[in-house]
This record gives sequence, structure tokens and C-alpha cells, in this order.
Amino acid sequence: MTCLKNWFGRRTYRALPALAATFSLAVGSAFSAYAADLNYGKVGEPVHLTIGYQPYYTESWSGVVMQPMKFYEKYLPKGSTVKFSIGLQGAVIVNAMLAGKQDIGYMGDMPAIVSTTKERVADLRIVASPGLGVDQCNIFLARKDAPNFANQDDALKWLNGKRVAVPKGSCTDRFAQEVFKKKGIKPAAYLNQNIEVITSGFRAGKIDAAVIWEPTASRLVLEGLAKRIASGTSINEHDGAFIVMRNDLIKQRPDVVKAWLNAELDAQLFMADPKNAEKIVAAVESQTTGFTRHVLWTSLYGSYPVAQGGTPERVKLPFTITPEASDLIKKATTFLYEVKSIHTPKLRPEAVMPEFAEAILKERGLKAPVGSVKALPDSAYTGKR
Repeated sequence: MTCLKNWFGRRTYRALPALAATFSLAVGSAFSAYAADLNYGKVGEPVHLTIGYQPYYTESWSGVVMQPMKFYEKYLPKGSTVKFSIGLQGAVIVNAMLAGKQDIGYMGDMPAIVSTTKERVADLRIVASPGLGVDQCNIFLARKDAPNFANQDDALKWLNGKRVAVPKGSCTDRFAQEVFKKKGIKPAAYLNQNIEVITSGFRAGKIDAAVIWEPTASRLVLEGLAKRIASGTSINEHDGAFIVMRNDLIKQRPDVVKAWLNAELDAQLFMADPKNAEKIVAAVESQTTGFTRHVLWTSLYGSYPVAQGGTPERVKLPFTITPEASDLIKKATTFLYEVKSIHTPKLRPEAVMPEFAEAILKERGLKAPVGSVKALPDSAYTGKR
């Protein structure tokens, strides 16, 4: 972890680049070695899990909360162990899962979808959703000296003829292109840049706008490098995070799948309670570097004007694959196919398996979504700024 934090301190984590290149490397190297199922033991036996998760993606923070709260200890067979492994981008987690080095992964919609199309390497399935929103990945930022727009439509029109940057192949790319199409916007340049380059671009005045996910979006705004101008509310476009599991784990250990998802449900219920805000942010701060506590709090709870794409609900906690989540998967799959990151325009039916999560909701007398994280006024933050 120390090495990872030092690395991150020197270089802001890389965004999802061209997904096709990243995943083709995994397929080429892992095909022969990892096609066989792993051995997870028999039902009821202790299991040893490695969890890939993204503390640098706010929408998947139930995985971050899971580590200190240890909800899984209540449900996993006695003697089981859990190791958490940080992924600076979803593709890293997917590659580790394909290689049999991780068993369960928390990631954004794009890498989750791509993961399910590599079944000849390892069969991965989407089983649940930690979060859905409209302004966690779908956030337009503009340079700090951009005009103060009266509304999102005016802000988006301003993008005509401007230099706009995104990490292409990511959720931000999908959102930006959808906005351009629906609003008839033609930027002067549409640049493929990672988070580090976008940050330096805003600082040096080399770009006019970018689409960035939380918590980096809040950091750029609070550091005065950029201003928020629009979100997914402008075109009613969702973003999301998903939980992916290896299918050999699902087949051999349905007891473990059920145990983990029960723990995930506890984590989402914990996140839905605003009284836990301080504990949640403290947990994230302990597992990240380069972000202040105020930035982390703002990324999950920050309230913005409607004119900037603000919404009273920052993250919806669906737990299972709700109709909104399913619709997002379909749209994102189409986009990934069009940009040649995956080979199919439609996922195989078994790629998405909501049945475990749905059964757990029924057993516990709950319905999806199980809660949400509401936006709070900045005055609700009482920590160091």
C-alpha cells in the first residue's frame, strides 16, 4: 500500500484509456493459463477472497466502507479471510480477475461490461450495483475563467468550438459524446487525455472543458482549477458502478456469493444513513492519497445549483440490477461496441445475474433501491477545509 500511495502521490491515477488495448493484453497473456476454473472449496468451508475495489471512484464506495466495517465477517463461513486490493482504474481490476488473482470486483459500468465479454479467458458476471447517479461520472467542468452560465443549456452551447478533453473509452467519453449528439455540439478538438493531463491542462489553460468523475471533479473545483457547468441531468443520462464476480466462484460457492451480497447490502444501508457521513469519509481518506477530507466529503455529499447540474440525490443505492441499471448496461454496451472496445452489440443473457441480489432483498423484506445518498449543504461539513 505504501508503494501505491507514493506512486499515486507522484502521478495522479490514470483514467481508462483505450479499453480495447488494455483488455487485449490481458486476453493474449491469460488465455491458456487461466481458462480453467479455480477451486473455491465446498459449500460451508472457509474461503479466501481477494476483492478489487476503487476508492478513487466515489460511486463504488460501498466497497471502501466494507474494509473497516467488516460486514462480511457476519456472513462468510468461519475461518474465511478477505484481502482488499486497490485498483486505480477498473481495467486493472478486470485484468486481475481474468488472471485469477481477484475474485470479486467493484468497478464502473464500462469495465464491468467489458469484463463479461472475455469468457474465453475467464467467465465474469455482473451480480449487483453499488451505486447509480447522474453526476458521479457525468460531470462537465470548464476552465476557471469560463462565464457564469444561467443554465446547463447555455453552458453546453459554449462548448461549440472549444477544446474538450476526456479519457476516451470511459464513462466520461460515453457521456460527452451523447451530449454532443443530443445538443448538436461540435467542439474544435475532442482530446483523449488521462486525469493527470487534464489536471495540468486546466492549470496551464490548454483546455477549455473536460468530463471527469468523482472525487477528482470535486478536487479540481475546490482547488480552483475548474468550475462545474453541467451533469447528466442535462440529458437525463445515468452513470453507475457494478459488482462483478468470477463464475467459478458463483457455481461452486453460492453460499459465499450470498454471504458477500448480504454484507454489501449492509454496506449500502450504512451509506444511506447521513449520520455515518463522518465514518464513511474517514474510511475513504484512510485508503486514498492526494485528496483532502473536504474534497472526499464533497464528492459524495456536495450540493450544487440546478444551473450546474445539481441534484438532491448524489448516489442511488440500487443493490440489485434495477431497470435503470439494466438500461445503463444496454446503452454502455452499445457505445463500447461502436468504439470497438468489445466484439458484441449485446451481452450474452447470463452476463448479468441479478437473481442472488433479488433473493436477498426478498429474504430481508426490502425493495430496490435500498436507499440513497442525499446532497447536503456545505455547512453540513464540519471538518478541516
